[in-house]
Amino acid sequence: MGKVVTIGEPMAMFIAREPGKLKDVKSFDHFIAGAEVNVSVGVARLGHEIEYVTEMGKDPFAEHIMDFLTKEAIDTNLIRINPAYPTGFQLKSKDAEHDPEVVYFRKGSAAYHMQRARAQEIDFSDVDILHVTGILMALNDETFALIEALIEKAKAQKTLITFDPNLRPTLWKDQQTMIERINRVAASADYVLPGISEGEILTGSREPDKIADFYLDLGARGVIIKSGPNGAIMKYRENGAAKTLTKPGFKVEKVVDTVGAGDGFAVGVITSLLEELPPAEMLERANAIGAIQVSHISDNENLPTRAELADFLKSHPNGGNI
Repeated sequence: MGKVVTIGEPMAMFIAREPGKLKDVKSFDHFIAGAEVNVSVGVARLGHEIEYVTEMGKDPFAEHIMDFLTKEAIDTNLIRINPAYPTGFQLKSKDAEHDPEVVYFRKGSAAYHMQRARAQEIDFSDVDILHVTGILMALNDETFALIEALIEKAKAQKTLITFDPNLRPTLWKDQQTMIERINRVAASADYVLPGISEGEILTGSREPDKIADFYLDLGARGVIIKSGPNGAIMKYRENGAAKTLTKPGFKVEKVVDTVGAGDGFAVGVITSLLEELPPAEMLERANAIGAIQVSHISDNENLPTRAELADFLKSHPNGGNI
């Protein structure tokens, strides 16, 4: 059992009950969103310890989120309640054919006001992995400084760092700043997890080999590139030599919701690193959890337990190898 720390912004999420534009929707179901929340849920359900760092307002949204995190056995000791600001929320349309319409209400939230000083509270001496994404750091200069401080502290304690760029262009003040800061953080990460489209924005190339080489040259141990239903490509260094591994994705009967698939993929990578699985098994697990995610509504409710993951792999014996 390994320990992971992650940091981000949890939000209340309201998903439309019927298809159509958000402006026309009359009723919603209430869930919880946030890339790092999704990762936390997935890691905990596979039996690993995870500590989630954030700040929320003193409101019903925060109370609901805290109840949910506690139920999922996620360590909440580093969550702070800031009554001066609200907890963020979002609206999401129902659309099985395309990426859904998502509208955020997060500017000025409690998480938006997190300070670099929060890094001083976190002890990495017993932490195996720090997982960060490009979302919280996009909010403002202070949250970016917080992420950099956390990474610096984790590296000093020889904690492994995984980084999912998780690009949210609308959160950044401009694309140049986004590219510069994302790649600056990636240069400090051990494993970088970009998608093909993200890689094109960040490196100027859609070719997986070139995307991987860009981050390997920055110092990453491994680069794992998500290619949606096509699976994943991993390039890594072993005994001084670069190796490349490709693993096709799993076929699913119906894509219900694509949001959260990348977070599920990250769960597969993180837990495989904790368990020291070989690269082929890592990609198989990551692809499997991503496939499970797109088969269900919501961002995290159907992340698998260890038994559910084993059942999925047993029922898809050729998936990832076809």
